[in-house]
Amino acid sequence: MSAKKHAATVEYDEVSADYLDKRQLRKGAAGWVLLASLGVSYVISGDFAGWNFGLEQGGWGGMMIATLLMAIMYSFMIFGLAELSSSLPTAGGGYSFARRAMGPWGGFLTGTAILLEYSIAPAAIAVFIGSYVNEIFGLDGPAVYAAFYIVFVGIHLRGAGEALKIMLVITGIAVVALIVFAIGLIPHFDFRNLFDIAVNDQAAGASTFLPEGYVGIWSAIPFGIWFFLAIEGVPLAAEETENPARDMPRGIITAMLILLVFAAVVLVLAPGVAGAEAMKDHGAPLVGALQVAYGENSFIADFVNIVGLFGLIASFFSIIFAYSRQVFALSRAGYLPRFLSVTNARKVPPMALIIPGILGFVLSTTGQGDLMITMAVFGATISYALMMLSHIILRIKEPDLERPFRTPGGTITTGIALLLSLIAFASTFVVSLEAALWAGVFYVILVAYFVIYSRHHLVAKSPDEEFAAISRAESELDTD
Repeated sequence: MSAKKHAATVEYDEVSADYLDKRQLRKGAAGWVLLASLGVSYVISGDFAGWNFGLEQGGWGGMMIATLLMAIMYSFMIFGLAELSSSLPTAGGGYSFARRAMGPWGGFLTGTAILLEYSIAPAAIAVFIGSYVNEIFGLDGPAVYAAFYIVFVGIHLRGAGEALKIMLVITGIAVVALIVFAIGLIPHFDFRNLFDIAVNDQAAGASTFLPEGYVGIWSAIPFGIWFFLAIEGVPLAAEETENPARDMPRGIITAMLILLVFAAVVLVLAPGVAGAEAMKDHGAPLVGALQVAYGENSFIADFVNIVGLFGLIASFFSIIFAYSRQVFALSRAGYLPRFLSVTNARKVPPMALIIPGILGFVLSTTGQGDLMITMAVFGATISYALMMLSHIILRIKEPDLERPFRTPGGTITTGIALLLSLIAFASTFVVSLEAALWAGVFYVILVAYFVIYSRHHLVAKSPDEEFAAISRAESELDTD
């Protein structure tokens, strides 16, 4: 292989003619309905477990404000991503957008932040799955986590079309559980239960509404994010979508609207029936709320426990899909080891599924679901800031880029999302300095790999690099 210089900071390797032929995903596997289902399935586990830790951090009032702020951030960000994914439909998602806007460094920093999020989030979900399985069968721990990783990575190895259809079914079952939960709890709702957490008199601004004071709002932000975290993964399916320009915006916006409704229902009803105090550290909060209303051995609580397990499985299953596509895109372009992007006869990258799965399983054995949420949010918020910055830069740098969908409010909308993402990033250090530092260590290791090795061995023929090359050529023509 020969290497050629580019922009004095990275180098490209010439690769064999069949390089991309060995790295092909299945085309046309998803329409907008499947994409919307994929967006919901990425996130729906956040309704079943994890969000409630925010009640401990900020009480119901703090968690409500944090969730509202994050709902604004995600809604505005989704508009920006709908525009970007319809304009630049590749499997790299946020990495591809940042690569186009900010060059190889921006692309890598964004892609690895997303990868950090998607590698850690399934580990947290595996811990929550263990809690639900324990409620049903009395089983928990590494054996349960390993079983779920093996089964669902195995299903993904069979192909994207099959996996996406299975996700649609699993997500539908989880939605049924949420509907039953809501119908069952509405008659038992008591507004006073939202504010039963003891007030911390030492906290500035503490009240019944904000028992941990103003800082409680900030501390609850990572758990408000958990209601929406990973919806930004929908663009990762762009290369497997029938018509990305049409289907991507419709799919991702529909998913966000559904998730906003689910977040409001769960945040109000679960603590409004069982009490915020009882919910703040419960491993299966929806089941716990139904048990308070109907009794521990009631049919409705058992039903939501069993069917609700599908909600956790849906996100676990779909985020595995997301991390495999992010690894695939980064590897295909040379940012990560190239063997990770080689696809099999079913057009699936097996190593991009298996290796992050092993790393995620190892993390899950710690059993620290709340800490892993904070670590996932650390990576997520870095990527959000960089993706929104990419939208703003591309609006300025490439005003004539074809945009089948345009963000309402333009760069003002994405600028607000950028600001909120920086606030959310800072909140991870408030919640758990240990978790934020560990996430930072993993991120630095990935960046070090790029600095020392991979930036000298990028692949010019990859779709993301070719997009950038075309953009550079067009800019040079305009200059001339």
